[in-house]
Amino acid sequence: MRIWRLIAACTGAAVVTAVLGGVWWVVSLGPAPRGEALDYSTLVVDRQDRLLRPYATPDGRWRLPATLTDVDQRYLQMLLAYEDRRFRSHRGVDPLALARAAYQWVTSQRIVSGGSTLTMQVARLLEPRTERSLVAKLRQAVRAIEIERTLSKDEVLALYLSLAPYGGNLEGVRAASLAYFGKEPRRLSLGEAALLVALPQSPELRRPDHSAEAARRARDRVLDRIAAAGGLPADEVALAKLEPVPNARKPMPALAAHAADQALLAAPTRKIHRLTIDAVVQKHLEELARERARALGSDISVAIVVADNASGEILARVASADYFDLRRAGQVDMTQALRSPGSALKPLIYGLAFEDGAVHPETLIEDRPVRYGIYAPENFDLTFQGVVSVRRALQMSLNVPAVTLLDKVGASRFLARLTQAGGPLVLPKGEAPGLAMALGGVGVKLADLTMLYAGIARGGTTIALTERRDDIAPRVPLRLMEPVAAWYVGSVLIGTPPPDNAPGGRIAYKTGTSYGYRDAWSLGFDGHRTIGVWVGRPDGAPVTGLIGRTAAAPILFDAFARIGQAPAALPPPPRGVLFATNKKLPPPLQRFRPNGLPGDSAEPPLQITFPPNGARLELTMADGKPDPIALKVSGGVEPLTVLINGVPLATQGNRRSLLFEPEGPGFMRLTVMDARGKADSVMVRLQ
Repeated sequence: MRIWRLIAACTGAAVVTAVLGGVWWVVSLGPAPRGEALDYSTLVVDRQDRLLRPYATPDGRWRLPATLTDVDQRYLQMLLAYEDRRFRSHRGVDPLALARAAYQWVTSQRIVSGGSTLTMQVARLLEPRTERSLVAKLRQAVRAIEIERTLSKDEVLALYLSLAPYGGNLEGVRAASLAYFGKEPRRLSLGEAALLVALPQSPELRRPDHSAEAARRARDRVLDRIAAAGGLPADEVALAKLEPVPNARKPMPALAAHAADQALLAAPTRKIHRLTIDAVVQKHLEELARERARALGSDISVAIVVADNASGEILARVASADYFDLRRAGQVDMTQALRSPGSALKPLIYGLAFEDGAVHPETLIEDRPVRYGIYAPENFDLTFQGVVSVRRALQMSLNVPAVTLLDKVGASRFLARLTQAGGPLVLPKGEAPGLAMALGGVGVKLADLTMLYAGIARGGTTIALTERRDDIAPRVPLRLMEPVAAWYVGSVLIGTPPPDNAPGGRIAYKTGTSYGYRDAWSLGFDGHRTIGVWVGRPDGAPVTGLIGRTAAAPILFDAFARIGQAPAALPPPPRGVLFATNKKLPPPLQRFRPNGLPGDSAEPPLQITFPPNGARLELTMADGKPDPIALKVSGGVEPLTVLINGVPLATQGNRRSLLFEPEGPGFMRLTVMDARGKADSVMVRLQ
C-alpha cells in the first residue's frame, strides 16, 4: 500500500506539475493574436467600392483584405468541404481530424494529413513559424482555441481569406484571383475556385506561373475529393478539369492611376481611399484614349474628364493615354497641365455678352477684317463671312466676332469673372489681359475648363470638381453668368454641326485648336454630364494637322456613347429668355455696333489707309531735308492723335489726310488713336 500510495503521490505531483507547466506555457504565449496590427495593401476604390488600384505593402506584398461577401459562395463551400468540414461546429480544434491525422501518421509512418483546422491555419499565419514539430502544432491548437474565444467564425474566415499564401508575394484570395485570373473573386468558375482552394497547401510548389502542371493536378484533386463526397456533379467536374490553368501572372489593376496617386499623396496614412470615379466608365474611357492615341501617332496623348453637372463629382478622369507609356509621358497628368485653349473660351465670352444685353443669339454681327492697334485677328481658314448671326458666328467659331465681343465685354473683366468662378486663366509672364485671350492666348487646365462648361450646363453657376468621397468640405456655387445667358450659350452650342458620322442635336459642344497645332480640344455637355477632351503632345511640340474638330471632337462624342447612357436633354429655358427672329428683336439687338451702344450709328473702324503696314517708301531730298510723307486715316471718332515712333505729332487738327516730315531713312512706326481709345499702327521703312 505504501508503494501504491507513493506511486499515486508521484503521479499526482507529475500531473499537477504538468498542468501548472502547461498553464505557465500558455500564459507565456501572451494575448491571442487577432490581426489588428496587420499591414494590408492600400486600396483605392470607386464610387461603388469597386477596386480601382491597390498598392503593395511596404515589404512588397499584395495583401488585400477580404470578407465573405467579397468571394464566390461556391468557393467558400469548396474551401470548407476540402479544408475543414466541421468548421462551423468545432471550437478551433477538430479532435476527429487530429485523431485521423495521428492514425494515418502511425500506420503510414509519414504525415498524410495535418489535421489542422482553418482556425489553426489562421493562427499559423498570424504567428509564422518555420519549424514543423509537435510543439508547433500544439501552439497552433492553443492559439486556435484562444482566437475562437475572441473572434466570430466569419471573422476567422475573413482572416484566412486575407492571409492565405498563394505563392510569391501574393497573400489572400483577392490578390490571387486578380493576379491569376485578372478579376475579383466574386465570380469564379468551378475550376478557378478549385485552384484557389488548392494553392495555399503548397503555394510555392503549385504556383501556376512556375508550374502550371502541378497547379492543374492540385486543382483536379480538390475537384475529385469533393465529387467523391457528393458535393459536385460528375459532369460539372469534368468540364472544370478542361478549364485552362493560367501560366503567368496578370498585372494588378491600375484604373485612374493618376487620381489614385494623388489621393495617396493627400492622405498617406489612410488605407482605403474612396473616389467618386465610376470604375466601369473609367475603364471604357481609358480604352478609348489608348485606341485614339495609337491612331493619331506615337507621341500623341489624350486626356478626358467626365463630371456630373449637379454634384461636381468627377465620374472619370483619364490623365494620359497610357500611364505606363514612357514615350507618351504617360505619368504626366494632362488634366492638370496648363495649355492654350484655342477657341474653347469663346462660349464664355458670348455668355458674358448675352448677360450684358449686348447681343442675342439672333443678333447680326460683322465678320470682316478689323484691326486693334497692331492686332488684326483672322479666321482659321483666312476667309471672312461678312454679316452673320451671333448664333452662326459661335457655331462656326469665327474669330473676329469673338474678339469684337471680348472687346465689348472687356478682357480684364472676362479674366476676373472666370477667376471668381473658380477657373483661373494664366497669362504669359509679363502680359496684361488682352484681346488675344479670345483665341487662346492664355493657359488653362482641362479640369478647370470642364468645370466652367459644367457651369454653363448648371445654368450659370460653377461648383468645384471633386473626385474624393472622403472630402466633405462644403463647396459653394460660384457665379459664372446669368441663367438666361447660360441657356442661350447651350441652345447655340447644341446646334453646332457634329463631326462626321456623329448624331447632331444631342450634345452642346465646342472645339478649340491652339496656335501652331499644339493642342486640340473638345468640350461638351448634356443635361447630366460634362466631358472635356484634350489631344496633343505632352511636351508641347506642334503636330501637323492636329485640329479640335477632327482630333478631339470624335473622341468627345465617342466618350458620351461609351458612358452607357443616352444623352439627357438640356434644362428648360429659364424665365427671361427671349424667343424671336432677328426682325422681331428690339432695334438695339438687331445688329451689333462695336463702336457704340447697340443700335447707335456705326462709325467705320479706325484704320491707316496709307502708308500700308510693311511698306518701303523712297525718300526724296529738297534743300538737304526729306520731303514730307503723306498719312491718310479712315474711320474712328475725332479728334485723332497721331504718334510718330511714339511721339505725338505737334500740329494735326482733325484732318484725316496730312503731311509730316520724317527725320530720315530707317524704320518708322505710325500710330493713330481716336477719341474712343481705338488705335491703328503700321511699321514702314524709309530708304
